[in-house]
Amino acid sequence: MTQQPILAARGLVKRYGKVTALDRCDFDLYPGEILAVIGDNGAGKSSLIKALSGAVTPDAGEIRLDGKPVTFENPIAAREHGIETVYQTLAMSPALSIVDNMFMGREIRRSGFMGKYLRKLDKAAMEKFAREKLNELGLMTIQNIGQAVETLSGGQRQGVAVARAAAFGSKVIILDEPTAALGVKESRKVLELIQDVKRRGIPIVLISHNMPHVFEVADRIHVHRLGRRLCVVDPKSITMNDAVAFMTGAKEPPSDLAAA
Repeated sequence: MTQQPILAARGLVKRYGKVTALDRCDFDLYPGEILAVIGDNGAGKSSLIKALSGAVTPDAGEIRLDGKPVTFENPIAAREHGIETVYQTLAMSPALSIVDNMFMGREIRRSGFMGKYLRKLDKAAMEKFAREKLNELGLMTIQNIGQAVETLSGGQRQGVAVARAAAFGSKVIILDEPTAALGVKESRKVLELIQDVKRRGIPIVLISHNMPHVFEVADRIHVHRLGRRLCVVDPKSITMNDAVAFMTGAKEPPSDLAAA
């Protein structure tokens, strides 16, 4: 590709004692694409995503956003740069409402004395914004945005988490196993949601073990093995069996598919 990656990493290293989770790992995400990241258990996918989202600090290497070197001391710093992550656990508070979960940690305060000194929240503004974002992604099957998240189905919760990421992730959205705990129907809705987010021009990093889902929505597939990028492949040019063979080491990728 001739265009510049929106998010890139070069030579990332992360060690936990004697275990090397990332071994001079490279990564490239281009504007407007869905990049799937696949790899066997223990390949280092989670460490890569944590490094890109600010959850861990690499021991060596460089991360670039829009071509400029960045350092994320924590996930809040990554969020401030426009990188939103939806973890497998969703990181939601079940007892709180949909609106409260969408604005957790970035609540809108009222203007003037009430907001500045009494720290009163502007509930109406937050509800309006949440309703708009859920509408944009076709999620207003949820009738009451004031209802507790614990009353939602698994697919609806995942939808709210993705909507929250899309609402605030101005540059990149990272989705960690978004369909892992969902049934067929709810998985279908989440895949449609991912494609809706892509149509809005936000690039997505999709970590998944579900090969049919990966091959359905991904523009490119980053194969991760032994702590580093083994290759990047076009899902139209290989089979699912090839992808599994690459990531397990049963088969080596052709030289023209080598990490690039």
